Amino acid sequence: MNNIVLYEPEIPGNTGNIMRTCVATNTRLHLIKPLGFSLSDKYLKRSGVNYIDKLEYYVYEDFEDFKSKNKGIYYYFTRYGKKPHTSFDYKNEEDKELYFIFGKESTGIPKEILKYNLDYCMRIPMTKNVRALNLSNAAAIVIYEVLRQQDFNDLLRLEPHKGENYLET
Repeated sequence: MNNIVLYEPEIPGNTGNIMRTCVATNTRLHLIKPLGFSLSDKYLKRSGVNYIDKLEYYVYEDFEDFKSKNKGIYYYFTRYGKKPHTSFDYKNEEDKELYFIFGKESTGIPKEILKYNLDYCMRIPMTKNVRALNLSNAAAIVIYEVLRQQDFNDLLRLEPHKGENYLET
């Protein structure tokens, strides 16, 4: 299964948007403290709309707590990464737990963590005009690339409410 990990997220709106993306993509969410908000925060609930009750998520005291409870392949997203997120073959790893780790909005993932995982540090290519993409946008870009490589697993390809012929009627 695919997992998004937020290392010390600071902005409730970003986390709320990522929560919604996780529900839409059948992805687990892992939150590593300290959090810059309360999980009952009204902005968080607004961003997650009515989907938070369908979210599988876990909260950890620190990165060591997270690592001790989650085994699999860790991918780290950092503006200092030298490989694009598309350079990995996620399809061949479908039988393993995959963890896509994003750092806090202000400073990212600490260098002390990244320097021991250089082969798994990556970045989303972009121009020199911006330092980084919005956290929730970056998480969505990455998880959909992973799912594209995995042929979208069991995600619906047709809109379930209005029917597959809605535009034709």
